[in-house]
Amino acid sequence: MKCMNRFFAPYIKYFTSNDWVKFSLDLLGGRGKIGIFRYAPLIGPDILSGILVRATGQSVLDFATENLFTPLGIKVENNLLFESKEEQMAFNQSTDISGWVIDAMGIHAAGWGLTLTPMDMAKIGQLYLNGGMWEGKQIISSKWIEESTIEHSRWKKRNLSYGYLWWVNKDGYAAMGDGGTIIYVNTKKRLVVSIAALFVPKTRDRIELIKKHIEPAFE
Repeated sequence: MKCMNRFFAPYIKYFTSNDWVKFSLDLLGGRGKIGIFRYAPLIGPDILSGILVRATGQSVLDFATENLFTPLGIKVENNLLFESKEEQMAFNQSTDISGWVIDAMGIHAAGWGLTLTPMDMAKIGQLYLNGGMWEGKQIISSKWIEESTIEHSRWKKRNLSYGYLWWVNKDGYAAMGDGGTIIYVNTKKRLVVSIAALFVPKTRDRIELIKKHIEPAFE
């Protein structure tokens, strides 16, 4: 999954800052109150990267490789640090780079910048569908999966339920990114669908696509 750079504030300031965690912390609440749901693509999840580094003493990539990627057979090869806007734009349009983007402080981006194949994404969806089990081993706590995929807040403007980094609906949950990138999990039909895409403005609803054209093929 990768995400396209925006060309308006605060994204220009975000991408040109050295410390994305601090930048995200400084924006907490924005013009509203802390605790009120606001969907801000890219900016915000970096706070989680900062927390993981402090809590584990490892980089996010090292921690994920040890505890998630290696057990699932996912390979993310390199840290990616952009020295220019041109390098980032090339990354946004690439299909052959393996890595995870870091800021100048060496902290990995959390809301974008991780390259995964559709199969990698499907494995993560299947892991969640299996309650955290993979090849007979408990990789993620089933309690955490249950907690992270129920509604904790709601985007009132669009009447959408949000868990912990998952959009939640009556059939299951989905992780959705720019360009139509998605990990879709239907817990009722025991179905996982993954789609990887480059950035395309105003992408059509992938949930509608899945429900209309993919799910019926498995009934």
